[in-house]
Amino acid sequence: MSDAGHHGAHHVAAVVVNYKSRRHLEGCLASLAAAGVARVVVVDNGSDDGSDAVAAAAGATWCPTGANLGYGRAANRGADVLGRDGGLHLLICNPDIEVAPGAVAALVEALERDPALGVVGPRLHNPDGSLYPSARTFPNLLDAVGHGALGLIAPRNRFTRRYRLLDWDHSEPARVDWVSGACFLARRSAWDAVGGFDPAFFMYMEDVDLCWRLGRAGWAVGYEPAAVVVHTQGVSADQHPYRMLAAHHRSMWLFARRSSAGPRRLALPVVGVGLVARLAVASARRFAFPAGPRGRRPLA
Repeated sequence: MSDAGHHGAHHVAAVVVNYKSRRHLEGCLASLAAAGVARVVVVDNGSDDGSDAVAAAAGATWCPTGANLGYGRAANRGADVLGRDGGLHLLICNPDIEVAPGAVAALVEALERDPALGVVGPRLHNPDGSLYPSARTFPNLLDAVGHGALGLIAPRNRFTRRYRLLDWDHSEPARVDWVSGACFLARRSAWDAVGGFDPAFFMYMEDVDLCWRLGRAGWAVGYEPAAVVVHTQGVSADQHPYRMLAAHHRSMWLFARRSSAGPRRLALPVVGVGLVARLAVASARRFAFPAGPRGRRPLA
């Protein structure tokens, strides 16, 4: 049996969304092959760096889009290429990740263990081995405003700590509000039930929105620390940093509008003004620290 494992009719196929990431794509595809993931679709958003040769050498299906469709639309394209197989588990991932031995098997086991889970995310590590807080909450309005205002300049503030679950035990599996779209395993039936990612989100927040819609459709989201994945972060986004910052803040606005109901909608104008101010600060910070303070890119 492969590392990915087979439980009944279920099997795993991977969708890798690529944009000029040849150097990292090779390692990503090698790690997926070592994990026993035989079906891999690389959806390419207009690369010209020879990524197609890397995909061909790895035996992956190459799916060029002809343009930069954004992360969500490209992932949806890959899922469509794989076909609507209700027994399929979809591993959606960035090209700058590498799955550790046993990681895919642990994600499959988590889905099989809890039929209510629509998506399960791994424990993400930065290349230096430190933990990346990939499991998070849907922030209440106070935490959202606090994180938005202070997260870039005081990342250990209490609002950000709650939002990123920084004081939470990341060594135990649990249900969470949402997990990072850098790498997760989705139950195909749950993915199809909500239509995959919403293409309105070009980049960022598509993972938050997907998990939010899954919750509204009756599915749960899980975090599985036995599955370890190393994520370099920002390999594609760093090629167009200011465009990506603008896309990130636009996506935050879209999600705020979608997820706010009742009295919370009255606060949307304040949220909008705050996001514009945050974008200005983030852009200035990026200009001053191209790689982030101390060589690290700031977290979203």
